[in-house]
Amino acid sequence: MDVRARQCGARIEEKAAGMTEQSTTGADEDARNAVLNRLRRAQGQLAGVISMIEEGRECRDVVTQLAAVSRAIDRAGFKIVASNMRQCLAGESPMSTDELERLFLTLA
Repeated sequence: MDVRARQCGARIEEKAAGMTEQSTTGADEDARNAVLNRLRRAQGQLAGVISMIEEGRECRDVVTQLAAVSRAIDRAGFKIVASNMRQCLAGESPMSTDELERLFLTLA
């Protein structure tokens, strides 16, 4: 992996860590780990996409992998919102249902 791919991966990891720390406060540890695993997988896939572009790989292959990265990130976002929805239903979420709905719609 080249320097640019590592830098990009590091930036994604930093943003993901900040997002999960803020968004899953008080959430179940399993949900947090699932989110982190999805984001780490997406990070690896993104590094692969960068390498593919640098190598001049076929457009179809690059776009297929880029779509996989996008789905992994989307699923992580949905997992974060779902975790907070469960907390909200239990009366434990610091977020209102309106806030959760807005978050959900930003992912749609």
